[in-house]
Amino acid sequence: MKPSLSTRLKQLSVRLEELNSLLAAENVTRNLDRFRALSREHAEIAPVVELYRNWQRSEGDLATAKEMLADPDTRLFADDEAKAAVARMEQLEAELQRVLLPRDPNDERNVFLEVRAGTGGDESALFAGDLFRMYARFAERNKWQVEMISESLGDMGGYKEVIARIVGQNVYAKLKFESGGHRVQRVPATEAQGRIHTSACTVAVLPEADPIADITINPADLRIDTFRASGAGGQHVNKTDSAVRITHLPTGFVVECQDDRSQHRNRAQAMAVLASRLLERERQERQQKEAATRKSLIGSGDRSERIRTYNFPQGRVTDHRINLTLYKIDQIMDGDLFELTQALANEFQAEQLAALGEGA
Repeated sequence: MKPSLSTRLKQLSVRLEELNSLLAAENVTRNLDRFRALSREHAEIAPVVELYRNWQRSEGDLATAKEMLADPDTRLFADDEAKAAVARMEQLEAELQRVLLPRDPNDERNVFLEVRAGTGGDESALFAGDLFRMYARFAERNKWQVEMISESLGDMGGYKEVIARIVGQNVYAKLKFESGGHRVQRVPATEAQGRIHTSACTVAVLPEADPIADITINPADLRIDTFRASGAGGQHVNKTDSAVRITHLPTGFVVECQDDRSQHRNRAQAMAVLASRLLERERQERQQKEAATRKSLIGSGDRSERIRTYNFPQGRVTDHRINLTLYKIDQIMDGDLFELTQALANEFQAEQLAALGEGA
């Protein structure tokens, strides 16, 4: 085992003993916030320490087997035991490396999902609608909530642009590799000759920012306009300027929100989207600096980067970053993204482990 990994595991073992003592104290529940924090830390550390103890037991088994190798009567048995112990230790060490990989602090956050039509005209807008439905169905399968923030409908259906907030457990962790260019190859409903067209959309998945803790927005950098909401809404939308448009002057980011009847709530939602976009901009700038020394296999999440192709005539979906092709396009478009998202997460984890090995 690498010295750095061994040192970290010994530290966690000591910390677990400390947590056991703290949680066994009579007055531990007097401060409920502290009690919850200690319990959460205990729940995270205990499985890691248990794996380490299993590794130590296997290490002891290996030492015993090596002693038995000196005796001709037990040599064969000891040789088998030694090989089994080494195999267990290697498996446990690999598992320990995985569980100790640094966690993305955004993984548990809610997200803002943005889908925009790109090249392809009306067909691109229709595909944007299909993509949004795919993510909405995936959210439903995960028991997440989808809250519409803003939408710009396509002339023939679908969306020119749609922004939604997705709320639930580990939303960003499961959707963070979806940012980028999505390409579709199919015969559009508007195509009389039956020819296959290629269109594209861009998807952005932004972890929801904490406007107080994560980023500071100078009010002087904002231009805020109000206007009457368009589209369905009855008489109300014709009477009040409830829709809000916020322009961030230094970056040129523009966010509109008109989904709620309350101007105050629309403004709060628009500010939340803007904060998340600014936070994502900072993250991408940091990532570009890091990429100068090491290119990420999964990709930068840049919206201009083509990440996936949906080929309807052949019934396949291909993720170009990991060369994965699945012949289940109907299930995927109906929100069955589990195989795709898990494969991407596994590849990212493998890349992290490789980086850990290079740095050891």
